[in-house]
Order: sequence, then structure tokens, then C-alpha cells
Amino acid sequence: MTETIRIDLFTDVICPWCLVGTARLDQAIAALGDDVKVEVTHHPFLLDPDLPEEGENTKERLRAKYGSDPEPMQARVEAMAREAGVPLDISVQPMSYPTIACHTLIRAAAPEHQYPLAKAFAAVYFLEGKNITDKGLLADIAAEHGYTREAALALLDDESEARTTQAMALSASQQGINGVPFFIFNNKFALSGGQPADVFARAFRIAMGEEALPQQ
Repeated sequence: MTETIRIDLFTDVICPWCLVGTARLDQAIAALGDDVKVEVTHHPFLLDPDLPEEGENTKERLRAKYGSDPEPMQARVEAMAREAGVPLDISVQPMSYPTIACHTLIRAAAPEHQYPLAKAFAAVYFLEGKNITDKGLLADIAAEHGYTREAALALLDDESEARTTQAMALSASQQGINGVPFFIFNNKFALSGGQPADVFARAFRIAMGEEALPQQ
């Protein structure tokens, strides 16, 4: 009998720690037996809702936000990503772009396509340095994940869909989710951040009732 673990996942495409977190989650999923199925449902989160359409230089944005040089932090996430098997080089993508369009396509995708589509957008952004506000680019990627190109473009041109995405992202913040990646297991407990694969493995054991949830 197959056991299903549901994960509600909040990420943002321009979040490098989300790249690390999903890579480590994938490692933990790969280690599960064939009798366990993991279903990931994506939810939008906006690291910076005020990013202009043309984007901003990421280093300048982080320096203004934190008042310090972001290079040590970026070097750390690069190292963590490489440990997780992701060849991240922050210099490939110097810009931060708004992600409403990406999130709209992810949330409206069929359930089985949401997680792969989100990872595809993150990969083309971080590893190929592409502009993820380019509707044509997004439609091409979406066409590999359950959409027709025409349907993807129509969705991206629908302003009401963009407003729905913004409202969902705002709702996540209002519910207390103030950082990503954020993982909710079986609607019972949560993890945040780019946790090691063994932490996800333990979360799976708890979700399946093989280990008790730690007492607060």
C-alpha cells in the first residue's frame, strides 16, 4: 500500500536558499522507498513585492537592505548549493526580477507539474541568467510542463490572474510566513530554510508516524 505525504511549499524563484532547499528535499525524496509518494503543492511568496518590472541589481538591493557587503552571504549559499549538487554561481545572474508571472503559471499548473515547473523557472533564472519577466521564455518553459504555449501566454496576459497571485502571496505573509523556503508536512508541522537532507528524512518519518513530533 502506497503512503502519500503532502507538502505545501512556499518559495520564490529569485531565492537562492529555495534552490538549496528544494535540491535537498529532492535528495530526501529519492531516498524514500517505492511505497511512499510525495505530493508537492506550490504557493506563491514574494521576497520583494516592490521590484520594478525591469528588475534591480541584486548586490545593490541586498546592500541597501542589510547595510553590508552581500558577497560573504552569496558565497555561503553558493557553497551550500554545490554541496546539494547545484552548480550555483551567483555572478551568472546579477539581477532580481519580479516573479508574479512565474508564480501565476506555477499555481495554475496541474498539481503534478507545479513543483517541476517551479524548479525549471529557478534553474533558468539562476543557472542560465535569463530574464524571468520574459513572457515568451516563460511560455516556452511552461509548454514543457503541461501547458500549451498559447494557454500559458493567455494566462500571463490576464491581469485578474496576476492580482490573484499577489493576493495569495500577501495572504502567506499575513499568516506568518516571513521567509522561504517554507515546507508544511501533511498540514501538521512545518520546516523553514534550506534544511539538510537528513532533516527532511526525519520529517518524512514523522509525517508517516514512524517518529514522534518533538515536543515544544
